[in-house]
Amino acid sequence: MTGTTFRRTRGAVALGAAIILTLGACGGGDDGESSGGDGPIVVGISLPLTGDFSEPGKGVQQGYEAWAKIVNDSGGLLGRQVELKILDDQSNADRVVADYEQLIGSDKVDLVFGPFSTRLVVPSARVAEEYGMLFVEPAGAANEVFQQGFKNLFYAAPAVANDHYNYLAEHILALPADQRPKTAAYAAMDDPFAQGTAYGLKAKLEAGGVRTVANEVYPPNTTDFSSIAAKIADSRADVVVGGSQYQDGVNLIVALQQLNYQPKLAAFSTAPTNPEFASAIGNKTEGILSPTGYSQDAPYPSNKEFVEKYTAQFGSPPEEDQANAYTTGQVVAAAVTAVGCAEQGECQQKLVDWVRANKVDTVVGPLTWDETGKPKGAHMIQQWSGGEIKIVLPADAKEAEFLYPKPAW
Repeated sequence: MTGTTFRRTRGAVALGAAIILTLGACGGGDDGESSGGDGPIVVGISLPLTGDFSEPGKGVQQGYEAWAKIVNDSGGLLGRQVELKILDDQSNADRVVADYEQLIGSDKVDLVFGPFSTRLVVPSARVAEEYGMLFVEPAGAANEVFQQGFKNLFYAAPAVANDHYNYLAEHILALPADQRPKTAAYAAMDDPFAQGTAYGLKAKLEAGGVRTVANEVYPPNTTDFSSIAAKIADSRADVVVGGSQYQDGVNLIVALQQLNYQPKLAAFSTAPTNPEFASAIGNKTEGILSPTGYSQDAPYPSNKEFVEKYTAQFGSPPEEDQANAYTTGQVVAAAVTAVGCAEQGECQQKLVDWVRANKVDTVVGPLTWDETGKPKGAHMIQQWSGGEIKIVLPADAKEAEFLYPKPAW
């Protein structure tokens, strides 16, 4: 999950204007000098711990904290402990700029990690670019992030929003002609991430001959979906796709259920992966699809350790926001270890060059990037089956068979 995803997170999180988390380290980076030598490697981060993005922001904080603890418990980076210096940007773009100016320019942190949400990633990435800092970020998935010409930015997830449904598009278009859906309806929140997921799939299905028969865009504060649901139901589309966050996705599905509209395939971004989703739509979940960049059961080598140690630290397993944050740490740590340095100056360009040229194994799978910082992958596809949400695509990661046509809800 990633974009402006409002995902529920669990576990206690400390809040404040500035949080300095030192795990097994001594000293600090507050004297205006870089913490080089034998002192800790200081990582500067700004997160939305209050304001509109506070829920996912806290999840990202937990992922960063889990990464720091696991790294420090295993001896640190380059033999030095890691220290996180976290500021609260209050979900405000002006504040996030000021935070990274302080962290890089005044506090002289060694490294920086990105914030949550496209709306905060773009302005903060500009600051990192001005200072020549490597900028790996966990939650800026909209296309606009990669249209800015950034040279130092990398997104730490399998795919950007427009590519979340690649595996689903391939599967649909590979169906025999007599089974393949002929028409599709789309409803998307007016939000870069939500529209990106829906319209990425729309473009691929249209190119494969699936005709669009309804296409609705709604404001983020929409609560009444009766008219949008009626247009979709009247279209009798074989496929319905929701470019949704959580509550709007729930409200749209409930409205469609009330009209007894029964598509052959239903896909919604974000909402179906929320722990409260099933009860929110009356437990009528069977067959609903959603892309996800992370699974607690994914077979990637570092994921088992992450799930076990994260759960021990926070009392519940990690979700996608926490995993993308942890992945950010893994990418930067791989570069630091390979290059052998972690400080401002010439080292940063070496780190950037290394990430651009190499593959990094992470808890969300192996990652590589193009010249804009986009990952060259796709999200897995989950589907509700037998009261649980399970991976159905791609074939080498599946936990259950793909249900098609979708059972009635």
